[in-house]
Amino acid sequence: QVQLVESGGGLVQPGGSLSLSCTASGIIFSKYSMGWYRQAPGQQRQFVSVIISGGWRNYAESVKGRFTISRDNAKSTVYLQMNSLKPEDTAVYYCSAGISRYRPDYWGQGTPVTVSS
Repeated sequence: QVQLVESGGGLVQPGGSLSLSCTASGIIFSKYSMGWYRQAPGQQRQFVSVIISGGWRNYAESVKGRFTISRDNAKSTVYLQMNSLKPEDTAVYYCSAGISRYRPDYWGQGTPVTVSS
């Protein structure tokens, strides 16, 4: 049984930082591309970032220069460091795992991030 468990969401003021984590089980972690997506209220789920086992990574234009994705294959964990947060970053953030870079096979349950003063 595959499980992706996110943690680290919460409430932060504009300009602040948050770090999300996602630990996977039930998959051979190193074989999967790991990603983060987000879904704001009333909107479709959107791509945020992806990282493959070899370290290549990509970001949505809206988060480039502010967010950093990383992974620790030994811990089966992917991270998302979010800096200079803006109110428009408010969303539920979902961890994903997929054999293909942009086609997730599995999803986490989501962790909410609220950026507000």
